[in-house]
Order: sequence, then structure tokens, then C-alpha cells
Amino acid sequence: MRPSNRAKRLSIKVFPRGRVEVVVPRRTSSRAVKAFIEENRDWIQRARDSFSRNFTPESFALPREILLPTIAARISVRYLPEAGANTVRYRFSNETVTLTGDTANEQLCVDALKRWLSGLARQAFEPRLQALARLTEIPYTRIHIRMQRTCWGSRSSTGTVSLNLCLLFLAPELTRYLLIHELCHGRHMNHSKRFWTLVSRFEPAFKTLDRRLGESWRDVPNWLGIY
Repeated sequence: MRPSNRAKRLSIKVFPRGRVEVVVPRRTSSRAVKAFIEENRDWIQRARDSFSRNFTPESFALPREILLPTIAARISVRYLPEAGANTVRYRFSNETVTLTGDTANEQLCVDALKRWLSGLARQAFEPRLQALARLTEIPYTRIHIRMQRTCWGSRSSTGTVSLNLCLLFLAPELTRYLLIHELCHGRHMNHSKRFWTLVSRFEPAFKTLDRRLGESWRDVPNWLGIY
């Protein structure tokens, strides 16, 4: 259950690996929440059954180790509870990210890990994007790191390249392809034949990589909340 100040009504999200999240407006009674879940029990089961064909059900658990294939990193995670804290902060050193504060609050821990990953993604992706911009001779104006739920990246008409921090969890060749893909939108803001011809100049295996990229959401860990 996730309380929300912005939600105006109860809603349910079923994630591909089986996790169910009930979004609850503040001051909603527990009786109303239980009744809402019961009313939607059959729909929840149908959704979970549908997802189970392609995704292995997985219960939520905060990570003790994080694997980031695109930068060949294996990161340990430590949790240090702090009495009276109502926030969680992070520190990264020696291949270990340490969370300190109200570490019993899972959502605060996830939010802290997202902030750390966002900074790490910028450090990892910006030099790669700069190098590929020189290779393709296609400039961009700036890089923006986000955590989109439906796409790996995008490019605006003003030249901003937005990249999903979840790319950190993918194979490096997929990240490279995605960067090339978004840069090429600087020449063609569509998926026309000319666009794909341009992409193929810099990544001949684009068809295989594009298919793999579309299937790679399953590589994003459950705790991150994309699902």
C-alpha cells in the first residue's frame, strides 16, 4: 500500500513480476481499502496470470548487492539505521553505497538509491554520449537523466537527450545502441527509412539490438519500482 497526497481515488497497479501496489489517498479508512481490494481481487489475479507468461514472479526486497552490467560494476549496499531519523541519505565509496537514516522505511531507501543511480548514470553516460556525438557528427545540447517507465530514452526538438537511469542494468552494447539511436534523431525526428539507414551506419546490428532492448525491461530489478 502506498499513501499519496496527490491521489484523488484508490487505484491498483499490478507489476509484471507479480507485485501489487494499492495507491491510497490520505485519510482513507482501512475498511475502505480492504473493500476496494476485495472488489478487484479477480482483476488482480487475471493481470498477474497474464504477466506470469513472460515474467518470473518476484517478491519485493531491498537489495544487498546491485549489478550494473553497462559499467561492469558490482555494488554492495549497506543499511545503517539512525534513531529518530525521518529521511535516508546515501554515501558511495569503495564500490559500496551506504544508506543512513530511517532505513526501516523501504520507500525512503528506494528513493535514496534512485538519487544515487541518477548521479552515477550521468557520470557514466555523458562521456559516452559526447564520444558518440563526435563519431556520428550529430550534436546535442544537454543530457537529462530520468527514470521513465515506458521508454529507454528520447530526444527533444531542442537537442536535449533524456536517458533512463535503468540503462545501467543493461548490457553495454544495448546502452551504446540506445545512445546512437537518440543521437540520430537529431537528423530525423521519426523512424523513417532514412533514420534507420543513418543508424545502420554506426550500428549495423541495430535490428537485433533494438529487439533485445525492447525485451530488456525484465532486467530492471523489482525493487526499483519500474514494475
